[in-house]
Amino acid sequence: MGTLKLNLPTILTLSRIVLIPVFIFTVYPHPIFGALVFGIASITDFLDGYLARRSGEITKFGIVLDPIADKFLIISALIVLVDMARLPAWIAITIIAREFLVTGLRVVALSKDIVIAAELGGKIKTATQIIAILCLILNTSVFGINLYEVGIILIWFALILSIFSGIQYTILFGRKLA
Repeated sequence: MGTLKLNLPTILTLSRIVLIPVFIFTVYPHPIFGALVFGIASITDFLDGYLARRSGEITKFGIVLDPIADKFLIISALIVLVDMARLPAWIAITIIAREFLVTGLRVVALSKDIVIAAELGGKIKTATQIIAILCLILNTSVFGINLYEVGIILIWFALILSIFSGIQYTILFGRKLA
């Protein structure tokens, strides 16, 4: 496992960070385009890890950068949604606090050469957050389905998953360090 290697998975992770300002500056005047940029950035989240594992190009740099890039993207979108008055601030703050907690735990563990892999609950939470955010950004009806209402239901589900998976990571962190 190398430390710093610019490979395709790492480039995808870095592209996610680069797409964040594009998302922020486009979502306000053009929500559909902003949702498209957010969707593309979100897809890189799934692709980078898959490609790294498949090609055997997992690096410590990638292990640290990937969750940070994920958090930057999600946190940016949550702040935008609060600013657009589509999401209560307390929900965003709770989810953001969990993201900082888990990322901090993973970085501390990694500094001790302990890798805390993403758990299923965290992966489901991320997928739910992405779909909820897309629905809340679009804020329209499609085929009679109110995407805002779907987004609110999904963000509540993501909030619950965030809390439970945050507890799960904290317990796993404690066990790995013991």
